[in-house]
Amino acid sequence: MDGTATQGLDLVEATLNYLAPTAEKPFAYTYSPPPEGRPQRSGAPEPHVVAIRNGRPLVPALSLDREGFALIERASRVPEFYDDAAVRAIYYPEVERLVKAATGARRVDIFDHTLRNAAKPDRDGTAVREAVQRVHNDYTVKSGPQRVRDLFPAPEAERLLRNRFAMVNLWRPIGHPVRDMPLAVADAASVDFADFVPSDLIYRDRLGETYGVRFNSRHRWFYFPEMRPEEALLIKVYDSDGRRARFSAHTAFADPTAPANVAPRESIEVRTFAFFDPPLET
Repeated sequence: MDGTATQGLDLVEATLNYLAPTAEKPFAYTYSPPPEGRPQRSGAPEPHVVAIRNGRPLVPALSLDREGFALIERASRVPEFYDDAAVRAIYYPEVERLVKAATGARRVDIFDHTLRNAAKPDRDGTAVREAVQRVHNDYTVKSGPQRVRDLFPAPEAERLLRNRFAMVNLWRPIGHPVRDMPLAVADAASVDFADFVPSDLIYRDRLGETYGVRFNSRHRWFYFPEMRPEEALLIKVYDSDGRRARFSAHTAFADPTAPANVAPRESIEVRTFAFFDPPLET
C-alpha cells in the first residue's frame, strides 16, 4: 500500500515507543525477578508522535503477503475466553481454519496463546498479561526457524524447514469493542530491514530473539478503530520467503481520542505456524 493510497484517511496522532539507539544488543527477561544485578529489560524507549491511519477503508485490499496484516470478520463460538480448556477445544480449530483460508497453507499448527487485560493481570489463576506498548516484531530471521526446531522432533523440523513457512498471529478483542490500547500495525513495505534490531528474550530454559524497531519517518501506521469481538486481525510475524512481507512491526498505543473511563482492553492472540507445499517445478 503506497503512500498515495492512504492520503485522506482519518487518522489519530499518538505516541509510539520505539527503541532508542544502543551499542549493545538489548535483552528482556520473561521471568521475575531477573538475576541479581541485572535489569528486567535493557534498551531505552524512544517515544515518537506518529500518524496512525484508520485502516478500515483499506480492508478489501490488504494482504498478508504485501502489508503483512489483514482484518477479517468471523465470530467465535467460544463462550468464555478465560476458560483455557474451551479455548483449546473450540478456538484453536477455529483459528487453524482461519489461518489456512487466509494464507493457503497446507498445514497450520498452533503453539500458544496469550490473554491480555490490563485491569486483571491474573484472573482466577489464569495468566493474563498487559498490552505491550513497545514497537516490536515477535520473531527474527534467527528465532523463526529456531522455534520450529524447539517445538517439533528433529527429523520433522528439518523436513518442515525445507519448504516455505510463516508465523501468523491472530489477534481478537474479547468481551467488548476495543477503545483502550488498540493495536497499531505498520505496513511491512514501509519498514526497512535495517530498522529491526535483534533483541534477546531470555527464558529460564531457553533463549529467544525478537526485533525491537528503530524510528523511521517512512513507517506507515494503521489501526482499526473500535474492533469488535466478531473481528480478528491477522499479523504475519515471520515468513521464510523474502519475496513477501516477512515481518510486521506492531504495538499497542494509547488512543488520545478514547473517552475517559473507557473499559480496559481485553484480547486474545494465538500464535501459529503455517507450512506450505514446495513450489511447483517449472
